[in-house]
Amino acid sequence: MSTYVYGIAARSHPGLPDGMDGVGDPARPVRILKEGELAAIVSDAPEGLRPKRRDLVAHQNVLSEAGAAGCVLPMRFGSLAPDDAAVTGVLAERAEHYQERLRALDGKVEYNIKATHIEEAVLHHVMAEDPEIRSLAEANRQAGGGSYEQKLRLGEMVAAAVKAKEAEDGAAVQRLLEQAAEAISVGPESTGWLLNISFLVDRDEPGPFLTAVDQARESLPHLELRVNGPLPPYSFVDPGPAEHAGSAAGGVGAAGGVGAEG
Repeated sequence: MSTYVYGIAARSHPGLPDGMDGVGDPARPVRILKEGELAAIVSDAPEGLRPKRRDLVAHQNVLSEAGAAGCVLPMRFGSLAPDDAAVTGVLAERAEHYQERLRALDGKVEYNIKATHIEEAVLHHVMAEDPEIRSLAEANRQAGGGSYEQKLRLGEMVAAAVKAKEAEDGAAVQRLLEQAAEAISVGPESTGWLLNISFLVDRDEPGPFLTAVDQARESLPHLELRVNGPLPPYSFVDPGPAEHAGSAAGGVGAAGGVGAEG
């Protein structure tokens, strides 16, 4: 039977949740595999696992329980290994890497920030800042809407200006927030969002970062900022040496965030 991996911690971690319920229906009991100075939080893997809400929540709950008592390197939802031996083998092979990550991420959490424009507000900005667009819009209005070609040209100019504004505002948000974070991880582009970045923040003192978010909202009122966190630091766990990426079916070494995608 395959082994489902929730996260990796130090062997000395005081709050490893041995025996709690994990993914699956019925839920598989969580257990601990130890190798050297490391431990993996695992359970048997259910067949045909899909990202259903119940299992996503179970995955997150295991990590939250373990993370409350000490640093855990979170694995993304669906991280599988062929068996327990494959998991302990990867722990042994990557011991130095995982121990370095545990030290670096101790006491840290992740906040994921996504941003999008408020359509009416950004159009107002574009019109106010670009005299050529403003002039053409006024000419079209006076001409009863303008010709097809004039409408098309105006639409193209507005679309280009909004696109440029997206890049400008995304960079502005990043500048404002990264000053209050210890590290950043740029997420994949996502339809509908002009910004998708995760920030590494002190677990016990998130105040400066959250204040920076409020300041960004105030200074850029034509943006909608979505905050997801605090989360386990999914985006800051490197998979480790590339040559080992397939050692455990690509799962144990591949960390990422079910929660970070929000």
